[in-house]
Amino acid sequence: MTESAKASSSYLTQEAYDRLHAELTHLTGPGRTEIAKVIEAARDEGDLKENGGYHAAKDEQGKMEDRIRQLEQLLRSATVGEAPVQDGTVKPGSVVTVEMFGDTEKFLLGSREILGTNDTLDVYSEGSPLGAAILGQKVDSTVSYDAPNGKSIEVKILNSEAYTP
Repeated sequence: MTESAKASSSYLTQEAYDRLHAELTHLTGPGRTEIAKVIEAARDEGDLKENGGYHAAKDEQGKMEDRIRQLEQLLRSATVGEAPVQDGTVKPGSVVTVEMFGDTEKFLLGSREILGTNDTLDVYSEGSPLGAAILGQKVDSTVSYDAPNGKSIEVKILNSEAYTP
């Protein structure tokens, strides 16, 4: 895999990949069929300009197609496997504890799609300013990054451990 491909890929557990693939299969099969039936039924009600059910169904169809594109891109570029071996280095799929602004914050570095359904961890992608700054850094390192507002933010990495759903 090239460096640019690695930079654009996201880590997913096998369970997350399987769950997202099942969602994509549903949306591209039965999901599209269901929304087409709803649109057809609303269309049969008459004047489309004044038909709220038709417009709501078309909006829902647009959202569904957006989700399909998102899932296809994510699954196409995902690195799937076990959680990365923890060696004191921040890696995709790690739960990272940092100190910023005198407060401690714990979050998942990776894709929001990795999270289990009951997990409430915040998520930062590897491509976010914070994620890019800490990716590959060792525990006990202090790094800084430029926030979107232009301010430099200092972050101390306190811990990095494998995410387990």
